[in-house]
Amino acid sequence: MSKKDKAEEVSEVELNTVAEKAAEEIVNEVKELTVEEQLQEDLAKEKDKFLRLFAEFENYKKRTSKERMELYRTAGQEVIVSLLPVMDDFDRGMKELAKSEDKEMFKGIELISNKFTETLKNKGLQEMAVKQGDAFDAEKHDAITQIPAPNKKLKGKIIDVIEKGFTLGDKIIRHPKVVVGN
Repeated sequence: MSKKDKAEEVSEVELNTVAEKAAEEIVNEVKELTVEEQLQEDLAKEKDKFLRLFAEFENYKKRTSKERMELYRTAGQEVIVSLLPVMDDFDRGMKELAKSEDKEMFKGIELISNKFTETLKNKGLQEMAVKQGDAFDAEKHDAITQIPAPNKKLKGKIIDVIEKGFTLGDKIIRHPKVVVGN
């Protein structure tokens, strides 16, 4: 083997070594980019998870706040509903006492009745305004019977209110019981 052949062989070996090193560096760079890209993807996924979790928590806070406000608004609903028959009894008693001759007793009971009614109004109770001649609405009224209308104008309308209806806030807690003309 000549020096020239040996030099070419050494050069070829060096070239192969240099080429291998260059290829190895490129592969390492590609691996590094891949690792970097992988980290970027992982970061993006974690950010997405965080944003979704944060949005879910905010929705939870709003929902529980709304439920809490609704609970406060209607916390006394059961008590108020149980007091409605007492209010009806007061109204019936006032009608009967108005017929009696003892005006002082009537005034005393009237004061108690008014105080009771005002206390319930302060808690959010409101009487539903229903009178004879109003149109019957099945969403708002409870028809207990139908009778022949005394005149054609009252056909399908309310003829008499048997029991008052009440609302607590925006919610109907007792529908008025009415007689409807047919």
